[in-house]
Amino acid sequence: MLSALDTTAGSNANGGELSQDEIFDVLSNRRRRFVIHALKRTEEPLDVSELSTHVTAWEVGVEPEEVTYEDRRNVYSTLQRTHLPKLEEKDIVTVDDENLVRATPTLENLDIYVEVLGSREIPWSLYYVGLAGVAVSLLLAVATDTPGFAALAPLDVGIFTVTVFGVSSIVHHVVGRRTRLGNTERPPELRTRE
Repeated sequence: MLSALDTTAGSNANGGELSQDEIFDVLSNRRRRFVIHALKRTEEPLDVSELSTHVTAWEVGVEPEEVTYEDRRNVYSTLQRTHLPKLEEKDIVTVDDENLVRATPTLENLDIYVEVLGSREIPWSLYYVGLAGVAVSLLLAVATDTPGFAALAPLDVGIFTVTVFGVSSIVHHVVGRRTRLGNTERPPELRTRE
């Protein structure tokens, strides 16, 4: 399940920034997310054929060399007719006469984080709210001399809280790097298959 898409805005052909609605519209389709992921992973333009092979491999769950012609043909066709024109319209990619797809500066300036949650995972925002609740509860227990907590000083609670939030933020940063489109071999939403 995709929990959240956090983006930093890119700019379009008119020099204006893409609105959040435009970005979410582009990202609403899985194939377009896969195209963006593939283009952010390379500095060279990709042929539509090569791009459709990568997208098909991710969709089917196989290695690119195992993609069949029939599977790739469908993806190739929808990329050509629907998805690449939509991405060109938003000035995210360009497709030249030789069918080479290039990322534009808009895409290069667009950082897209996809928070992918399994059925038993919670979003980071909820994790931090829970962590803050534990810290406040612990501080209240120490302040009211609750049995079992009376031996702790407020400074102990402060050190505990800073340490837990610090370690959590480091883990969050590391995990966040893997959830950015273009940073890993496979798109972030496919990590649950591994």
